[in-house]
Amino acid sequence: MGRFIDLRSDTVTRPTPEMREIMAKADVGDDVYGEDPTINRLEELAAEMVGMEAALYLPSGTMGNQVAVYAHTQHGDEVILEADSHIFYYEVAGAAVLAGVQTRPVPGIDGAMDPESVNVAIRGENIHFPRTSLVCVENTHNRGGGVVVPLANIRAISDIAHQKGVKVHMDGARVFNAAAALGIDVREVVAPVDSVMFCLSKGLAAPVGSMLAGSSEFIEGARKTRKLFGGGMRQAGIIAAAGVYALEHMVDRLQEDHENARVLAEGLAEVSGIDIDLERVQTNIVAFDTAPPAQGLVEGLETHGVKAGAMGSHRIRMVTHNDIARNDIKTAIAAVAEAMSTLSV
Repeated sequence: MGRFIDLRSDTVTRPTPEMREIMAKADVGDDVYGEDPTINRLEELAAEMVGMEAALYLPSGTMGNQVAVYAHTQHGDEVILEADSHIFYYEVAGAAVLAGVQTRPVPGIDGAMDPESVNVAIRGENIHFPRTSLVCVENTHNRGGGVVVPLANIRAISDIAHQKGVKVHMDGARVFNAAAALGIDVREVVAPVDSVMFCLSKGLAAPVGSMLAGSSEFIEGARKTRKLFGGGMRQAGIIAAAGVYALEHMVDRLQEDHENARVLAEGLAEVSGIDIDLERVQTNIVAFDTAPPAQGLVEGLETHGVKAGAMGSHRIRMVTHNDIARNDIKTAIAAVAEAMSTLSV
């Protein structure tokens, strides 16, 4: 079979021709020595765009989150996070293994924790208790189906945490999608928190890398933690150049992905055996329930040239991105309808 319409994730995006050209010409140096001018430019640009003092380039979003947890905490502390958050659900218990901290999940609704529940979860002084040192929030929320967590919710949680001397980290892997959906500057989305991680390799279409931003003091500690975790890179300006291009040229086009996701969701809603909540389709992620087993539908779609991902026994996720055009959306909807009719026989 020829080209697949790959809707498994926005991580499958490939660098654009412009990115490849810039990568080939990138000025490089040894980043561990702080001598890679392209990485230095990327870190300055990233910090400026999110309104933080400094930023750090890392190989992946998971490393960015785990470096943040380590840098904000001490061994034996407790970290509060949402029960379906990426840090808790998908990062291989990294907080426990790497930072030596205990995670305390708080159930949320579409990724949003109740501020009062967070308030109650923050430990007081007691010889029996670990110290609560960090609260983690996520925006947009992956397992919530790409929903935007309301800014009022994050502000309320951050205010409570800061009043009690607790830091707040945002897993903002798709925070630029959140800003695009809200129609506001990304600085406003991250303003309440102490640090934010965001990915260059998802909707922004760079091939590699994520950014961690925060205060200059925090990033100084995070840089050493990155080295501890094996994330120190040398002439990585070759890949950082694509990140610079992504931040300068790919942010404004995210709305196109959102529009394609809406068309996809509305088309899927017309397919018999598909149950989808259109109100939760807010960005570039489309999650839906299916009457037949999800894995069977995923396998059936592959025979029609479409790739999707199963999120559970009867739940599927599709994600729009730079490599998906409007015609691909129409083809994917038709493929789902055909595969569903086959499975229903």
